Amino acid sequence: MHSLASEQTSLIRYGGWRPVHSKIYEAFFNDILRRAKLIDNRAHEPAVLAFQTAINTNAEMADLFDQMLVQVWPRVNRVSSFNELLYVLDILTMAAPRLYITRDEHDNEIGEPIGAPMYVMFDLLSNTSAGYDLFRKPAFNDAMKKLLDDWGVYLQSPASNNTLHNGPDGWFGEFGLKSLEDLGRGKFNETYMCPNEHAVNRGYISWDAFFTRKFQLNARPVEPRDLTLIYSACESTVIRIQRNIKEHDQFWLKGQNYSVYDMLGQREDHVSRPFIGGTVYQAFLSPQDYHRWHSPVNGTIYQICHVKGTYFAALPDDGVDNDIDLEVSDARGALCRSQPWLTHSATRAIIYIDADNEDIGRIAFISVGMAEVSTCEVTVEEGQHVEAGAELGMFHFGGSSYALMFENNVNLQFFDDIQVGEHILINRPITRVV
Repeated sequence: MHSLASEQTSLIRYGGWRPVHSKIYEAFFNDILRRAKLIDNRAHEPAVLAFQTAINTNAEMADLFDQMLVQVWPRVNRVSSFNELLYVLDILTMAAPRLYITRDEHDNEIGEPIGAPMYVMFDLLSNTSAGYDLFRKPAFNDAMKKLLDDWGVYLQSPASNNTLHNGPDGWFGEFGLKSLEDLGRGKFNETYMCPNEHAVNRGYISWDAFFTRKFQLNARPVEPRDLTLIYSACESTVIRIQRNIKEHDQFWLKGQNYSVYDMLGQREDHVSRPFIGGTVYQAFLSPQDYHRWHSPVNGTIYQICHVKGTYFAALPDDGVDNDIDLEVSDARGALCRSQPWLTHSATRAIIYIDADNEDIGRIAFISVGMAEVSTCEVTVEEGQHVEAGAELGMFHFGGSSYALMFENNVNLQFFDDIQVGEHILINRPITRVV
């Protein structure tokens, strides 16, 4: 297996994308499939019914779904049919992400969040050749977008804050707060703006209000302020730094090289050309991270573009081969291992920023909507001047990834602690122009 897979093995489980403990994984599937069996004689939710119709009325997509279930890694696959998956979707689209509590092999109580439940459900299916074909089809992604948008409406409703409590499986219980405050994020009430810090749910009226929470003033200061510095645009874990990116490149698993043309939405013009030979910095966010984006520099918003793409497509691989927690060839986590490729394929928003420092030039900030993140919301406008650390936009509903692309004539010196696998707080310097 190429080194990329082993580089990112520890990232597969990071922050709730996939549970660290296999017992939590089992608890999630045991619970969701048990509940699905209880409703398997009911009518589907309208959005799920529309998704079912879109698949079943397209012979090719229906056949690919059947092939996925044949090809999926049998060792841990729990979804036996498309019909069963539909009832699972009935449950997931009317529920907010939550924690799962169980006991490990030593009878110790353990708890972890399943912050991206749709991802966990589609994870193994995506790591098949049929899944690769199906999940890239525009018709499938149109149907999936409607389903995810409907879930998004629920997550913005007051009913969705029912997992924001201090019970064992609540986000403000012992296990939940630990995951939210881990990796140097800080004490929750001291770090984030809480509408009512004394309330059990901290006053958040919905899951989405909690997910898109803001920092308190001075929780993440931009310091030192220096026009030669480029700052972290998201609270995130480093995936890769790659220099001398090509206009067109192959992006199969070995290397997953970045391609300027594909990353910028198949663009070939005066805007894209200066990035050929430039540098890409990519990092990803967990469901526990802060999900707003900040400007990495002082500058002016030159242009904003939205690129339609996929939601669950991944590059099929042979799984991991050197992970202490997973057996050899465990097929889970392909979407996480595909993150460089997702900058070419997934739904994304691109914000071009002309830095005040001419030595930095123009930066492309690329927000990548991974898995169930069906909304990349931009909150700035073209022509607007922003300071480093000012809000650019936000992700909704799940985990996500982002990249900064620099032009080819920019000489960057990344700081020594900006390494693959390191969790980097927002607004801290990651590199400087020299």
